[in-house]
Amino acid sequence: MSSTVHQPAQAGDFSSSSIRLDGQVAIVTGAGRGLGRSHAMELARRGAKVVVNDLGVARDGTAGTSSAAEEVVQEIRALGGEAMANAASVTDAVQVQRMVDDTMARWGRVDILVNNAGFLRDKTFSKMSLDDFEAIVDVHLMGAVRCTKAVWEIMKAQNHGRVVMTTSSSGLFGNFGQANYSAAKMGLVGFMQTLAMEGAKYDIRVNCLAPSAATRMTDALFSQEELDLLTPASVTPGLVYLVSPGAPTKTILCAGAGAFACSNVTMTEGIFAGDGPTSSELIALNAEALAARQGEIVPATGFDQSKRELLKARAARQQAPALAA
Repeated sequence: MSSTVHQPAQAGDFSSSSIRLDGQVAIVTGAGRGLGRSHAMELARRGAKVVVNDLGVARDGTAGTSSAAEEVVQEIRALGGEAMANAASVTDAVQVQRMVDDTMARWGRVDILVNNAGFLRDKTFSKMSLDDFEAIVDVHLMGAVRCTKAVWEIMKAQNHGRVVMTTSSSGLFGNFGQANYSAAKMGLVGFMQTLAMEGAKYDIRVNCLAPSAATRMTDALFSQEELDLLTPASVTPGLVYLVSPGAPTKTILCAGAGAFACSNVTMTEGIFAGDGPTSSELIALNAEALAARQGEIVPATGFDQSKRELLKARAARQQAPALAA
């Protein structure tokens, strides 16, 4: 099976600075290292004022005293950009609100929120404590909820906003030893799907980024050759696209090693089995048709599932008298 490499059409006709973010203010959580640092640096390069948020914790979320956020701010300033450091924990709603208040006091707006903060506590579910499960859900899912809630009314009042949730292939497709992380990351997809609809009338576009990158959280998973390809910088172009003036909304963008793709939650055409005494057996007998992907759709809203089910039920009722005759 061959793989096709699609190069951007007429790539030479486009400046690397075609997407500008001048005058916009961005908050990037977990921006002291890795992906967050890469995102913050590039947003600043394209003209945004950046809040570099990082609590400085270790890979497993234990306390740290890192000055990484301030170091990124100094890098941005050295390149002529504007930035300020912030050490709020996304697990603390009061600290998050203070971060947003300080941003508004300094720059008067918030245009972009990149929910990137997080850590790992990987174990099989059998060995995982409930505390470790809750900690991961709290930082990845609820951390994004707290930050988004703090900027949501500001973005509505501006009639402009871009919010990116950092999801993961672990959430989309599963990954051994990451039940807590997978649950949190797929939760972010559901959060995004609804916020994209609620924010549409205010030009608030909400998307998910599913990165593959060599960071503290992945450095033990890949060979050195693979790590050299999976740089944070190879993901950040996707982030810029998702916060740009022409950004999509309700999109799950997979990104890694300079390759980009969209992931979708789909629904197959399925079957009608009714609710009779042998309906369960009919489902089992038609398992292949149930899962067949020909004609599958990407539902626009959650109601699309009910609509399709009702259509099948009504069609079956109309056919029943004809079959009886």
